[in-house]
Amino acid sequence: MAKRVAIVGAGVSGLASIKCCLEEGLEPTCFERSDDLGGLWRFTEHVEEGRASLYKSVVSNSCKEMSCYSDFPFPEDYPNYVPNSQFLEYLKMYANHFNLLKHIQFKTKVCSVTKCSDFTVSGQWEVVTMHEEKQASAIFDAVMVCTGFLTNPYLPLDSFPGINAFKGQYFHSRQYKHPDIFKDKRVLVIGMGNSGTDIAVEASHLAEKVFLSTTGGGWVISRISDSGYPWDMVFMTRFQNMLRNSLPTPIVTWLMARKINNWLNHANYGLIPEDRTQLKEFVLNDELPGRIITGKVFIRPSIKEVKENSVMFNNTSKEEPIDIIVFATGYAFAFPFLDESVVKVEDGQASLYKYIFPAHLQKPTLAIIGLIKPLGSMIPTGETQARWAVRVLKGVNKLPPPSVMIEEINARRENKPSWFGLCYCKALQSDYITYIDELLTYINAKPKLFSMLLTDPHLALTVFFGPCSPYQFRLTGPGKWEGARNAIMTQWDRTFKVTKGRVVQESPSPFESFLKLFSFLALLVAIFLIFL
Repeated sequence: MAKRVAIVGAGVSGLASIKCCLEEGLEPTCFERSDDLGGLWRFTEHVEEGRASLYKSVVSNSCKEMSCYSDFPFPEDYPNYVPNSQFLEYLKMYANHFNLLKHIQFKTKVCSVTKCSDFTVSGQWEVVTMHEEKQASAIFDAVMVCTGFLTNPYLPLDSFPGINAFKGQYFHSRQYKHPDIFKDKRVLVIGMGNSGTDIAVEASHLAEKVFLSTTGGGWVISRISDSGYPWDMVFMTRFQNMLRNSLPTPIVTWLMARKINNWLNHANYGLIPEDRTQLKEFVLNDELPGRIITGKVFIRPSIKEVKENSVMFNNTSKEEPIDIIVFATGYAFAFPFLDESVVKVEDGQASLYKYIFPAHLQKPTLAIIGLIKPLGSMIPTGETQARWAVRVLKGVNKLPPPSVMIEEINARRENKPSWFGLCYCKALQSDYITYIDELLTYINAKPKLFSMLLTDPHLALTVFFGPCSPYQFRLTGPGKWEGARNAIMTQWDRTFKVTKGRVVQESPSPFESFLKLFSFLALLVAIFLIFL
């Protein structure tokens, strides 16, 4: 059984891993190469090697009720979508509340993690670290790697003919911090992910002209859904997820496209994805349509050629003068402290069972936490991974035979569509609720809706039809939180506490009362059909 656990990285997944180890009676030691916790969410004016980097204006894409740790809600006076500075404060509150700081060694770089000579028997690892130019080595029973995948910029310059002749400035979006550098410049942003779109919008407030180049397009949505609700609290429910997964993929994608296009007709704005079958990560940006329609941002196709002071786009012979090019072309990931024989990265994937465990190791004593792109928040995803992983490291839960794990990994690599539900065919993509429920099942912590319907019907209906907030993951099983039920039942109160600054008393109309009664009856019919 693992006793001493080395944790690499003190970001959102690293903090969760420390806490999970403590809950299971293990002894975690977390190594953080920078001088503070927070990982991605800690803004610095300069890019730090080996650590994710963000720009000053970054705001969370998942609202506070959906992106918190499962037993530690955000403060109720925080905005629904949290700026990075407040997100960092939340992480520090979490670390202080659960007394995690004493288990973190700051300014300590992990140089290597290697198997001990008796690994086949002990499963132990030798961890070599560097602190203030002094090297140290220690033996650990298990290792949890929580370094994320946003540290190694992917910069495919070979794909842009003529880039070496360009006399202007170009850099990867990882280097971007403030929009001042764009003042009165002609700017080209390549890549229409969340970072590229944010940077294009920010630049458009100061630049002379901004182009946003995209090859495949993308689905742009607002953080604000119907009636002003946070988008993920509306989209991410167990009921909707069950409905989506029971329908053929073409129907689901058509319905989703129709819904998104009700807010913004993507074809009219040059944004529509070329491949509308495979799900691409949503682009969360409330300003982009307004910047396009007012001529502040111009959408363009891929780059044909880069010249000394201009670029040519495909499907056009016109040259556009450009001063600055920003490559928002994503990231590659690697584990420089691990040998390839432990974890090998190929084609943007690692051979990990359930995105966590290397399948070929003789002893399951190494776990990768947070190397996944769910259609949901990373904090509850990484936390749930850590809860299961720690119990495997401890020996409470067992993994299947290596042959079974390898077969599943290979099947996932083939990216065969299921033909039902959304198509998660890109590397690291996963259905958020389905994946979380699978891990919760392994530790006997998945909400038992049928029995809950008999004992606490109000809670059961809220869990099924309401937002799939992380508190649901603490209703039962190991790590059960007594405050989970109350957190679920009051989540909408916290959501609107900060927006409802002015309250007007309205008397309910008879028609509204009739609609509520009708809705209640329809709900009873739905419950009967689903549960019975």
